Amino acid sequence: MAIFKSVEENVSSPDRVDDTLPDVAPPPLHRGNVFTRIHRDPWFQIVLISFIAFCNPGMYNALTGMGGSGQVDSTVSANANVATHAATAGAALVVVGTLYKYLGPRLSLLIGGWTYALYAGALLNSIRVKDGGPFVIASGALLGLGAAFFWVAQGTIMVTYTNDQTRGRAIGVFWVIFNLGATIGSLASFGLNYHSTSGTVTDSTYIAYMVIMLFGWSLSIFVCSTEGLSEKYHGHRIAPGSKSFNFANLRATVIQVLRIIFDWRNLCLYPMFYNANVFYSYQQNDVNGLTFNLRTRSLNGALYWIAQMVGGLLMGLILDLPNLNRRTRAITGWAILFVTGMVIWGGGYRFQVWDDKRLALGLKQDIDYKDGSIFLGPMFLYFFYGAYDSFWQAFCYWIMGARSRDPVVNAVVVGAYSALKPAGGAMAWRINAEKINPMTQFAMNWGLSIGSLLVAVPTVITIRKFDKDLDDDTSVDQAGEPEKN
Repeated sequence: MAIFKSVEENVSSPDRVDDTLPDVAPPPLHRGNVFTRIHRDPWFQIVLISFIAFCNPGMYNALTGMGGSGQVDSTVSANANVATHAATAGAALVVVGTLYKYLGPRLSLLIGGWTYALYAGALLNSIRVKDGGPFVIASGALLGLGAAFFWVAQGTIMVTYTNDQTRGRAIGVFWVIFNLGATIGSLASFGLNYHSTSGTVTDSTYIAYMVIMLFGWSLSIFVCSTEGLSEKYHGHRIAPGSKSFNFANLRATVIQVLRIIFDWRNLCLYPMFYNANVFYSYQQNDVNGLTFNLRTRSLNGALYWIAQMVGGLLMGLILDLPNLNRRTRAITGWAILFVTGMVIWGGGYRFQVWDDKRLALGLKQDIDYKDGSIFLGPMFLYFFYGAYDSFWQAFCYWIMGARSRDPVVNAVVVGAYSALKPAGGAMAWRINAEKINPMTQFAMNWGLSIGSLLVAVPTVITIRKFDKDLDDDTSVDQAGEPEKN
């Protein structure tokens, strides 16, 4: 039997990247000690990547969620975020998504994870050294490269190591643990800066973030790829021979990557992917950053990430409803995003009209959590903004996994997600850094959210109800009849 098939055979299906060798290697039989069995369990790997995210992007989110990354002037952090998002957008698809098969999740995380601590260190340096802004922006760009490696590995693990019966809960578990990091970080900042009147967080805040980030990075050594998982994993495994970095493999991979990227069903999802980070700059720097004082911004940050935890878990449970087929779950998730989006952004419009009047009077960064009703309305809005973000991203991850369980295919699609998401974020952060009117930024967020949902409809309604190629353990439908695509 020939080892390599022709390139035409290799690229015959956009849902499969690597057909040069048998794509499903025999599951390893790890009958060793308890640690080995636990370590190679798919659910353990889901929880592990969640804790790594808790320590790295979770702490990063805690910093950015304070508005201006804890600085008085948010311009430097906004420009650093532009550099971060632009670098991630450039690297995630072109480099990381294509080369993931050769790197694997562990090496990808080790390459990318340490850059989060570097960025926190740069922020610390900026309040101690005059003209420290350029270093913050440069470290933000390096963080963008690292984040590309991190998020492609994380997303591929989350959507590949699960199936249709567990994917939603896995996303929910990840979202709870991941955002618990940002929640704890924000609460710690609230305590450390409770009596601060400077508008800038203390040195100890940044140092604490750095220590936690480096600890999370070290946990990456325990991550394993699909070929190392126990027999509890029933999805595709990357054949060892296909990971050889040679011209034949690389040529087939590049051609297949292009076919996946330009599959029309993926193209319809790209506006949703692009929009996934667009609203952060407006919500964090304008809603939270301009309205509340420092300690209240930290408290609001904690509430925002708690809302993310609740929202991600809720959406995950809905997408795992046992009596619904895959297509019905997809339509249900889309409908939730559309309805809640109209309601939450509608409330945001009323807030922005009110806040524009305050800004015209010179009132900003003045509302404290003890101010009663004047605090409660904007606080609840910010809370629901966090919940909506988790709805959005949980659905994006779920629909990626609903289309394929091949880790190489998913790495490409997650790479597209990880590229388009920061591309939108870079655009939004740049607009924010240019001090564009908050109402204009709000209108952009609402319009992009609803518009991208409408573009995604063709993909949502064509999700297959059942598919043995996606779920090896679901070869017939609930009535016992052969599957129909």
